[in-house]
Order: sequence, then structure tokens, then C-alpha cells
Amino acid sequence: DQLYGFCEQKRFRIKEDIRLYDDESKNNEWLVIKQRNLVDAWGGFDIFDPKASILPISWAYIVMMGSEGLKYATEVAILNANYMAKKLSKDYTVLYKGKMGLVAHECILDTRPLISDAGLSIDDIAKRLIDYGFHAPTMSWPVANTLMIEPTESESKAEIDRFCDSMSSIKNEIDKIKSGEFSNEDNPLRGSPHTSLEVSSDNWSHEYSRETAAYPKSWLKTNKFWPSVGRVDNTHGDRNLICSCLDVEAYSENDDE
Repeated sequence: DQLYGFCEQKRFRIKEDIRLYDDESKNNEWLVIKQRNLVDAWGGFDIFDPKASILPISWAYIVMMGSEGLKYATEVAILNANYMAKKLSKDYTVLYKGKMGLVAHECILDTRPLISDAGLSIDDIAKRLIDYGFHAPTMSWPVANTLMIEPTESESKAEIDRFCDSMSSIKNEIDKIKSGEFSNEDNPLRGSPHTSLEVSSDNWSHEYSRETAAYPKSWLKTNKFWPSVGRVDNTHGDRNLICSCLDVEAYSENDDE
């Protein structure tokens, strides 16, 4: 039996020698991989490359879940996405809904008019989410300056509600920028994310309060994630490799020792 796939656009083929047996005590079918031989390779594919695990991991997930498990996981993922889309629809426009007003397993929030009117960028919303304890969802794909959110089947209702509460709070902060309550140049979104060192410093240069910066919601006072760094230039980081390791000379052997 052969698995076919692609790894960094280099074609490879893996031959699996598989033995199946039935564990009667558990009435379950287990898979034991006895041997894996790389039979063909193009482009210098390395069998020890961790990317080779992409296919076995996906296959193992399908086998362990089974047809009923996969169906149930899909139903929960779609339910979670529509629950989130419905809750956020009062603050954001949801793109690409079907005839019944529903989405699939993900929803796309259109933030273009909001950030345009407030003089913000999609990065400002993404960075502000860190202050609420969330990594930003997919940005600007498939539509520029939008957020594509995919809650999947693994998120609890409490976590989804917490995320929706955070997004609604950010929408309220954007409204305050548009109304002039927050400055266009110095506001919680442009200043985000806020580190513990910045908030606890004797010097606070922002026009908004420390509490607004670090604890925009009361539940953050008992469940707070502090980012290790403040705002960074994403574009500069993508275009300029910065290595934090030691110089090459530091790894050379000293003959005097």
C-alpha cells in the first residue's frame, strides 16, 4: 500500500508494511506499522524531515475517529461557527453566508469599514486581541482586511463566549476612537499589546488608563495572559531574518582548552 503526498513541492512516495489485527477484548481494530520504506524520492527528500508525518497524522485521526466520530466532529464545528457568527453579527458584518443565513465551519468578519473610519489597520485588532488573551485568527484571507475565524469542534462554549465578548469589546473601543473619546494616534488598539513591564512602569505615556490597557474586561483580572513583548513590525520581521542564537565562532572548539 502506498501513500502519496507532497513535501515542499517535492514528490515522494512511501511504502507502508502494515499488519492489522483485532483485539477481541476491546472489540476494536488496531493498526500496527511494522515497517516504512522510502521507495522513491525526488528533490532530496529527507525521511527524518518532520513534514513526513503530515500524512500519517491525518490518516490516524480518520481511523481513530471513525465515520460516526468524523460526522459528529463536523456537526459540532459547523454549529460552533454559526453560533459565533450569530453572536458577532450585531457588531460585525459576516461575509459569504448561504441562502439560510448560515456559514460553514468558519466565518469571515468584514472589518474594512471599521478600521477605515477609525484610521486603524487589521493588525491593530489582531494585536489588541493579545491583551484579551487570544492569538489572532487568520487575517486578510481570503479577503483583505478581514478576519476568518474557525472555532473547530474542540472549543468549549465558554471559550467561544469569551472570544465573542472580547471581539465585541474591541468593537466598542473602535467606536470610541470614531467618536473622539479615544485619540486617533494614541488608543488601546494602536498601543497593543501591553506587557506587564509597560503597565507596571513608573512612566505611563498613554492617554488611556493602565486598566483599559491591561484589563478591558473584568474577567481578565483572574485569567490574564501577559505577552512577552509589545508591538513589533511584522513586515520588517518577515523580510529580515533575525537570529537569536550565538555566533558561529562561539561553537568552534578552542584548542587551548
